[in-house]
Amino acid sequence: MPRRPGAEPVTSAVRLRAAFAVLLLAMLLAMLDNTVVGTAMPTIVAELGGLDHLSWVVAAYTLTTAASTPVWGKLGDLYGRKGAYLSSVVLFLVGSVLSGLAQDMGQLIAFRALQGVGAGGLMVGALSVIGVLVPARDRGRTQSMVGVMLPVAFVGGPLLGGFLTDHLSWRWAFYVNVPVGLVALLAVGTGVRLRTDRTSRSGGRVDYLGVALLTVAILALTLLGSWGGSRYAWAAPQIVALGAVTAVALAWFVRVEQRAADPVILPRLFRGRNFALAQLLSFLVGAILLAVVNYLPQYMQFVQGASSTVSGLLLLPVMLGMLAAQLTTGRLMGQGRRDRVFPILGGAVTITGTLLLLLLGTHTTTVAASALTLVIGVGIGLLMQSTLLTTMSSAPPRDMGAATGTVTLMRTIGGSLGVAVLGAVYVNRMESVLVERLGERAGGRLTTGGELTPALLGDMPGTVRAAVQEAVTSGLHGVLAGAALLSAIMFGFAWLVRDVPPPPKPSAQDASTAGGSGQTAVGTNAAE
Repeated sequence: MPRRPGAEPVTSAVRLRAAFAVLLLAMLLAMLDNTVVGTAMPTIVAELGGLDHLSWVVAAYTLTTAASTPVWGKLGDLYGRKGAYLSSVVLFLVGSVLSGLAQDMGQLIAFRALQGVGAGGLMVGALSVIGVLVPARDRGRTQSMVGVMLPVAFVGGPLLGGFLTDHLSWRWAFYVNVPVGLVALLAVGTGVRLRTDRTSRSGGRVDYLGVALLTVAILALTLLGSWGGSRYAWAAPQIVALGAVTAVALAWFVRVEQRAADPVILPRLFRGRNFALAQLLSFLVGAILLAVVNYLPQYMQFVQGASSTVSGLLLLPVMLGMLAAQLTTGRLMGQGRRDRVFPILGGAVTITGTLLLLLLGTHTTTVAASALTLVIGVGIGLLMQSTLLTTMSSAPPRDMGAATGTVTLMRTIGGSLGVAVLGAVYVNRMESVLVERLGERAGGRLTTGGELTPALLGDMPGTVRAAVQEAVTSGLHGVLAGAALLSAIMFGFAWLVRDVPPPPKPSAQDASTAGGSGQTAVGTNAAE
């Protein structure tokens, strides 16, 4: 086999398969950390306190992952993919250990942010290395394996987090990354041989200003949504200032991207109607997905009395529904272009799913509570897969890497904002019910004093237990009402998607070339 540019051929097929498996496992870790803390969160909040900061444990991770992804991709192009990947693994492991050692909510949020920076490099670095190692003829098969990992992570995350919390400690939800990360370091460091093939410094550079402006805009918007109407009045100077910062940062970001040689997001892609709509839908579905996945376990543990592990099992219908819908959508859309049907259907099913979940109450049976999650899982799966395929079909082959990176970035940003904003709704409604039922002193002690845990709830007086269950249910209903509103917005925009005639079948040579260019890493031209 001829030597491919940028890589030394591995000495055996066994070594190639082993390296590929380790890279996939490391990517799975980065995906799992979005959901693994969901079932552990009630115990974390009880031990560290700070219910009002609950959403930021997830938002900090997703925000820094989104912001760092394009930076890691460009650093790999400029200074070597293997070195950039190994650096991201080290940073991810440091963040994981520090998160497990956190002594208060502030520390945990800060360390999760550090962990998220490393996670951005895990994703883009692994895809870059795979793109160099794997021959073009095999990339379609490897890409399908990468695509399956996302629903697997959403299924396995709550289960793993619950199991570790019940049988070891919530801290092991972070410590579990260490042995796998060390294996990845050893396997890639010694078993993967890449010739350093760097882009010349004059031929490309990291769009640091664009990344910084995007991060500032997302952070300001997240704080505005979290604090507005709760910690501060909407007309308060702090909220007005955050709104101004968001507007200025976004406007400046658009201007910078139009002039940057290597922008974070390619502006020309948004000239396509379907591409722009697919990014908007991805943003909204990301917000709904992470909010629902992270707050349903609260209800399952406090109201249904499930353990951390069982609460993960009770979420299997939403995960399996999502997986089945993704596989079905991918197969049907692959047989013929139905760009409009699946986003519209996904929006309608997601609205139905969120409204059905509003039926959850303090007296709902456990079986019914679990079964009701199936519908929203199907709706989310329809939207996630259809928006990804619409994005790919709307972009030319030369921009495929940037296009898939953009849809992932938009979904991640949506998840960060959704968890923070809807999390603020959850906390406000929960605290309001506790103060109303138990008084300000007792309600405040439960939410900030570390006395509110699923394990301790059974030993509390009946009136307190009923108040807590009502408060958690009310908080969840607030999250679901917000999710229903976002679903209605998605449904409306889905009708604007147009059906596009399928392109002519490419020749074998064109297909091979497109396959190679379509396997770039998540981020802007991360694996060129």
